[in-house]
Order: sequence, then structure tokens, then C-alpha cells
Amino acid sequence: MLPESAKPLLEIKNVSRMFGGLKALENISFDVPKGAICGLIGPNGAGKTTLINMISGLGPLSGGAIFLEGSLISGLPPHRIAERGIGRTFQNIRLFGDLSVLENVILGHHLKQRGTLIETLLRLPRSRSDERASRREALELLGRLHMEHLADVPARGLSYGDQRRVEIARALALEPSLLLLDEPAAGMNSTETDQLSEFLLELRDTSLTLLIIEHDMDMIMRMSDLVVVLNFGLKIAEGPPNFVRNEPHVIEAYLGQEQ
Repeated sequence: MLPESAKPLLEIKNVSRMFGGLKALENISFDVPKGAICGLIGPNGAGKTTLINMISGLGPLSGGAIFLEGSLISGLPPHRIAERGIGRTFQNIRLFGDLSVLENVILGHHLKQRGTLIETLLRLPRSRSDERASRREALELLGRLHMEHLADVPARGLSYGDQRRVEIARALALEPSLLLLDEPAAGMNSTETDQLSEFLLELRDTSLTLLIIEHDMDMIMRMSDLVVVLNFGLKIAEGPPNFVRNEPHVIEAYLGQEQ
């Protein structure tokens, strides 16, 4: 449980998104405190991934603003937002199938490398030092996910659940302050989901802030400090898991109103 005085890392202020005449999101506002796990839930089509895309710079806002540590980030291109400390995974896995697991994770270090293009092409000392550091840190991340034995396996040869975990490792290679996860447990069995939950809780304990879209309600309610519920582009509930799970609007959105 987070202290009430926890400062917001991410601030969503009256955010809206229009696609033609369709309101995908309308006046969404909430804060994600530093060091928290925030679950973002709602039925299919509620606007969850649209919101994640706007936070990470992959879609423009039609209204409102997004702040990270008090600084405006809405309107910045994705690479600038990543540089500010936001990493993410995607609903549809986006790994390089012909590259090894290790190589995919190393790609996540590209924003931290100091060498110029010329230094990289000529393999000058600073570039080689960057490569060694990236490899060492990538192997460490794979170890934390119990995947070091798969380091040399092509990504396309992994199970769906393992590909999900590689995506998380690659996002963590950026050393973000905020990690956005879009259905990280999709395709995992119950054992893998439990292991992932434990790992995400460990990340939270290192002061990493997480915003997670997930349809596994048991996982979200068990892990989250805060849960935000969207339905048809509107925020219909926000609060601790025990409050949200008993909210009539949430029950209706997921189960339908009793006739």
C-alpha cells in the first residue's frame, strides 16, 4: 500500500481522442503515483490501448495534456518520450524473430549508447565498450526473468509467453521510470502468470512505476495499488482494488445489467 503523500509520476489531465466523429476517449483524468502499480482495465474497445499509445507518443491527443514528473510530454515524438523514461510493450508482440533473445534485449539499450555512428561503424573503443555493457546488462535482465538459458535462441522459436517476457526485458533495458505493459500475461499459463506477477511486484519494490492493461482480473486486483476502469472511452471508476471490484458501474460494464 502506498502512502497517501506519494507524488504522481504520471498525470493524465482531461485527455480526449477523436477518430473522425468517434470519441475513443473523453476527458480522462487520473494520476499514477511514483512507485505504484496502476491497473488499467475495461471491456474490449474501452480505449485502454489508445490511452497507452498517447502516453508513449504513438497517437496525438484531441484534447487535454499528459505530464511526466511535472513536465509536459504530450506532443513529443515517441523517441523523445522514451528518452524521458517511459518504456512499453505492445498488445501484439513486436520482436525481431530472426534475432536471438539476447540481441532483441540489447536493442533496448540503444538510447543509452554513447558512441557515434562513425565510432560504431569503425568499432572504436567507446563503441566496443557500449556493446560490452549492453550485453552484460541484457544478460542480467534475462537472468532476472529466468531466461538466460534462452539467450541464443531466435525469438521466433519461443513460446508466446516467453516472447512476452522478452518484450518486457527489452523495455526494461531502457531503464525507464515508468513501464507501460499492454496485456503482459496474454498467452501465459497460470504458473507463468504467477511468476510474472512476482517479477512485476519486485520491479515495483525497486521504485519502478507500472501502468498495466490486463484482462486477468485476479492478477490485476492482486497486484495493483490503484485501478482505473474505462468503458466506451469514459472513466467509470478509480480507486483501490477492493473499492473498484465492488463498484456497480464496473460490475455492469463487465457482466451486463441484470434485466
